[in-house]
Amino acid sequence: MVVRLSSKGQLTLPKKIRQLLNLKTGDRVQFSINENGNIELTPLKSSVKDLKGILPAPQKAVSLQDMEEAISTAGGSIE
Repeated sequence: MVVRLSSKGQLTLPKKIRQLLNLKTGDRVQFSINENGNIELTPLKSSVKDLKGILPAPQKAVSLQDMEEAISTAGGSIE
């Protein structure tokens, strides 16, 4: 498949390629150059499930009222 580079430096991926890679509007892709000098395109897909565990567990339970108070005081600490 051949695509044309726009005056803004943009390419349109053909529909068959987008479908093959399961790409949707807003998805991100990475371009890299391999050892043979060829360009590789890799979809950068992540799931919400990938975010599990990136934040530490809370040290104690916080009530909704405490959260609302903290928000109203511009993110003050909850004690």
